Amino acid sequence: MSLDEKTLGELREIAARYPQKRSGLLPMLHLVQSVEGRVTPEGISTCAEILELSAAEVSGVATFYTMYKRKPVGDYHVGVCTNTLCAVLGGDEIFARLQDHLDVRNDETTEDEPGKKSVTLEHLECNAACDYAPVVMVNWEFMDNQTPDSAVRLVDDLRDGTPVTSTRGPRLCTWREAERVLAGFPDGRADEGPSAGPASLVGLGIARDRGWTAPHSEQGEQPEPTDDPRAAGDPSPAVPDDARSPGSRERAAEQADDGTDAAAEVEQDSDTGTPAAAKKEAK
Repeated sequence: MSLDEKTLGELREIAARYPQKRSGLLPMLHLVQSVEGRVTPEGISTCAEILELSAAEVSGVATFYTMYKRKPVGDYHVGVCTNTLCAVLGGDEIFARLQDHLDVRNDETTEDEPGKKSVTLEHLECNAACDYAPVVMVNWEFMDNQTPDSAVRLVDDLRDGTPVTSTRGPRLCTWREAERVLAGFPDGRADEGPSAGPASLVGLGIARDRGWTAPHSEQGEQPEPTDDPRAAGDPSPAVPDDARSPGSRERAAEQADDGTDAAAEVEQDSDTGTPAAAKKEAK
């Protein structure tokens, strides 16, 4: 499939959003995937031409990030988190069960069947949703607190075309439709469903119960002048006040010498070779 004029125009539109047009590469690759189902050689060369980059530079980005696919993706991309917390809470079992149920291995797509949608299955390192582990994502939308049985029902509904709603998000669309959203073309579903659940809000509830608030200053209030660079946001490491006083370096050197001498006494009875005092003299 070749990129049509509509897609070429949208790729140029994305590039024009940024002061430096090369910054548009990531959403442009998502748009290519929304049209072609993967990042194709033509998509790479087209992005390179629009952004005045080499094909190697574009390919380097496309092969670095795992959200960009070099093989065709099915109607739905199902990602099972198998990182530590999800794994011990059942993620590994979910992934093994789905592999058997769909008859695919990691990063493979189900065979085409009449009347059925296709699913690409992948294990993911982290879905950033540990408070709802084990988590499965469909086209990067959360499906929380999954079990092997619920995950099987999920993929069966997807394949049958039954509408499915994310646990904390909108009704699920196809993978290509989701890729178009990631390219910066909204589908109007951003406000569907909750964006956070009770587990994510526990800390906020505790803070409210105990009257905790974030520090802030009154509008227009300016901090008192100070000579301490730490108060001005100096990124350098904080230095104890006594280290700024005259003679502090000499005292630090004496303390270091005392420590070396103590180490030398210990090493005299060891078989490490050169004692610490000799090392000190060598310096």
